[in-house]
Amino acid sequence: MRKLGKNNTFEEVITANKSSIYRICRIYAVNPVEPSDLFQEVVFHIWKSFDSYHGDAHISTWIYRIALNVCLRYKLKLDKHNLKISSLSAIKIGSDVDELKKGDEMQEARFEALQTCIQTLKESDRSIIILHLEGFAYKEISEVIGISENYIAVKMKRIKKLLLNCLTPKLK
Repeated sequence: MRKLGKNNTFEEVITANKSSIYRICRIYAVNPVEPSDLFQEVVFHIWKSFDSYHGDAHISTWIYRIALNVCLRYKLKLDKHNLKISSLSAIKIGSDVDELKKGDEMQEARFEALQTCIQTLKESDRSIIILHLEGFAYKEISEVIGISENYIAVKMKRIKKLLLNCLTPKLK
């Protein structure tokens, strides 16, 4: 059993971050079978790199970075074979979405509109907004994506404007 520090084992870290990893995998996977395969690939890469984690960033930030990199490599590989990924319909954002009432059609319509608008964003912008919707601070997003915190703030302002322009006509 591989250890992380004094208290955290690999299994504990994966268990604590499983739902977040799986959400990212569902975004980049093509059909319902593939998120599990992609999840296993991400977990494998985390396991391979587990000993190299030094605690410079929060463990969830480190895991997000690995998950996004593995998923983006997967997407690039599929794009090379001219396969189109349209899987953002699989995304669930935060616990509020998990608790949606099936009878709340207005809330479901808003969520569907948000998914549609997120699909229109560039890949890099999708990654940023997904991390933001997951509750990551700009500093943590900058660590995961690998760009400055100030640039994340600028990108977020632009992304929010794009999403607002996209969502406004859909929600009237």
